Amino acid sequence: MTPINPDRIDFRPTCLRAVAYILVIIALMEGVMLEARQPIEQEFSEVGFTEFTQTLLLVLAGTLTLFARWRYQQLPRVTLLLIGLFGASLIREQDSWLDHYVADGAWQVLVSLLVAPVLYQVARHRRAFVEEMNRYSGTFSFGLFAAGFLTTYVFSRLFGRGELWQAMLAEGYVRVFKNAAEEVSEMFGYTLLVLAMVELLLLMRRWHKASA
Repeated sequence: MTPINPDRIDFRPTCLRAVAYILVIIALMEGVMLEARQPIEQEFSEVGFTEFTQTLLLVLAGTLTLFARWRYQQLPRVTLLLIGLFGASLIREQDSWLDHYVADGAWQVLVSLLVAPVLYQVARHRRAFVEEMNRYSGTFSFGLFAAGFLTTYVFSRLFGRGELWQAMLAEGYVRVFKNAAEEVSEMFGYTLLVLAMVELLLLMRRWHKASA
């Protein structure tokens, strides 16, 4: 009898997850549609649906990673780095609030305080980290994570450049178009990161069962 590969996902669960993930994306885009129908000064603002959802998604991604790390105690360096990434991104999303209510540049200080020890621990155990990445990099969870990372931290920044939208719209340029492009694509990237952490939790669960 051929042993079951815990990295592999059967066809039926794949289809069920695909439907669930599609429904999640549809629900989020309906929320974006509702925000787009608000008065223009309220569209894609710091207190709008998209910004709030980005914060919620980062909290969810971090919580899932923390739970996976605690429950299954696998990939400790990889999950630590992921927690650092989500935590730093969460702090960055609150930059306007921190600048206003704490101090100008407060978010940079908080991010540094979080990221520095995380990177130190990963660098200190770099060989173990590389081994963990070799195990993780060939999984569906990592594929979703890579897509979410590129969408959030690369594509959304480039797609949301003011110069790009000014070139496309010329005299018809309104800043809300630029904000919508950047914030919605960023939210979609965060959504992919959350789905990647769901898959990571399920992957660790399969690894745990296979080693039992």
